[in-house]
Amino acid sequence: MPNIKSAEKRVKVIATKTLQNQMIKSNLKTTLKTFEAACEKEDKANLAEIFQNTVKTIDMACTKGVLKKNTASRKKSSVAKKYNAAIKG
Repeated sequence: MPNIKSAEKRVKVIATKTLQNQMIKSNLKTTLKTFEAACEKEDKANLAEIFQNTVKTIDMACTKGVLKKNTASRKKSSVAKKYNAAIKG
């Protein structure tokens, strides 16, 4: 445990930010799984809405610093490919 007051505050701040990052990562994983499930079912009625939600979630994770810019771009590209394949097929 830290003895200095500012170090104690840093521990609290880091714990709070860690929880926020975990929430964002968990939401991202859930959204990606939902998108994958919709592609498997070929649920074309809701697929467009789920795709938009997935891209939005990836962008938010990138904005918050959970994902790097290139990683977010790669994930969006992969999701777009799956979306286009599901729409055609």
